[in-house]
Amino acid sequence: MYRTTFTIAAAAMALAGVASAGDISTHVLNTTTGTGGAGIPVTLEMHKDGAWTQVGSGETGENGRVKAFDIQTEVALYRLNFDVSGYEALGDDPFFPQISVTFQVQDAEREHHHIPILINPFGYSTYLGN
Repeated sequence: MYRTTFTIAAAAMALAGVASAGDISTHVLNTTTGTGGAGIPVTLEMHKDGAWTQVGSGETGENGRVKAFDIQTEVALYRLNFDVSGYEALGDDPFFPQISVTFQVQDAEREHHHIPILINPFGYSTYLGN
């Protein structure tokens, strides 16, 4: 009974686009306007066997979020690549047109890893969120 309930709940979360256990999510927040950065292409790569391999991709929604990449994380090195070159709020020629955030997943059993970035025309920062 419990297993069936969990399976149904996990399926509902996947259909709703919510990060599942072990997944990765991100959020782009424009600190100049205080709004989410919509329409930004994001790719997720994993470093394995000496090379980077794309394991997911998405585009930030209206609120600036990619809720999930639909992967099950492994203990590995990951990289999120944000293509902000077309994000109008940063101007026609942004100082940082591409932002890459490399991070280490050390606990693949963690509920999920949320890696947001805070951006403005001349800088960005990141952290491990929840």
